[in-house]
Amino acid sequence: MLIYNVTLKVENGIADEWLRWMQEEHIPELIQTGLFCGHKLCHLLEQDETEGVTFIAQYFLDSAENYEAYISQHAPRMREKGFTLFGSRFIAFRTLMETLD
Repeated sequence: MLIYNVTLKVENGIADEWLRWMQEEHIPELIQTGLFCGHKLCHLLEQDETEGVTFIAQYFLDSAENYEAYISQHAPRMREKGFTLFGSRFIAFRTLMETLD
């Protein structure tokens, strides 16, 4: 199984609005692509939140083909929605991981 992991630092002033958007719009739209078999959204604890709140969004995939399809067919449009709504008030760091168990 693959995990598309997105770590995000969101400015304090928009954190509640951003979280609501993730839960009500972004994640449901991503899952509706049919390419992912699950997800988790986490709040990273024990972090200095002076400059913002850190979240981790993990999306589970059955194959590299599904990941590539998401990146090429959906990711640019979905990322643009976030930038349109929140501009530069968040940063994201993306990684792809493979489970070993």
